[in-house]
Amino acid sequence: MTHGNGLPATAPPRSTLVITAHAGDFVWRAGGAIALAAARGEKVTIACLTFGERGESAQAWREGRKLDEIKELRRDEAERAAAALGAEIRFYDAGDYPLVATAELTDQLVAVYRAAQPDVVLTHPVADPYNGDHPAANRMALEARVLAQAIGYPGEGDIIGAPPVFYFEPHQPEMSGFKPEVLLDITEVWETKREAMECLGAQQHLWDYYTDLAVRRGVQLKRNAGPNLGLAHKTMAEAYMRPYPQIAKELA
Repeated sequence: MTHGNGLPATAPPRSTLVITAHAGDFVWRAGGAIALAAARGEKVTIACLTFGERGESAQAWREGRKLDEIKELRRDEAERAAAALGAEIRFYDAGDYPLVATAELTDQLVAVYRAAQPDVVLTHPVADPYNGDHPAANRMALEARVLAQAIGYPGEGDIIGAPPVFYFEPHQPEMSGFKPEVLLDITEVWETKREAMECLGAQQHLWDYYTDLAVRRGVQLKRNAGPNLGLAHKTMAEAYMRPYPQIAKELA
């Protein structure tokens, strides 16, 4: 395909869509993937369904802050974190604890899919016995992905293809049936992810937890990437699952 001047048309940048239940989830679980995509010049859109104002803002509640004030606090944190990672963020204020899956919210996600035209989708896994908001976000993310492909589904925008979906790691993977099928090397953007993590002052207790997790996943990445020579390395990684088959012309 060429422009009228005979020059080759420029392909649109690749697009990543992240659908997250709470204001901090996308940072802890997928901040490295987001930063890597942004560093490659890709467009990253974060659909943040709630601010995590009730269930993930304990420090603010203990300080005596009111609900609206906590929402604004978490919005500000998430906006700064998304900016640090190089992503655009949209808020839906759907209410957490519980986040209730609704047709209206799913319809809004269909619109995001069609606007973003994602090549990759990141979201929560199916199960999390400690936080029902995460499975609720998963259900809406997957349903909206299917509806956005349907030419007969009403709404603006072009229909999408079938972008691959990656589930990011839950807080307690062993209890959520999470198996690290994909290990993503985020070493080159680790400092960017850590900067974004430190934007989330309301959950400062998680900074070291997710730093340690990145170290452990980095060890596993190196263990699965070549000979186990016991050499010193500093590799940071994130883990993902794939609910749909990988499409390939050769095995790798």
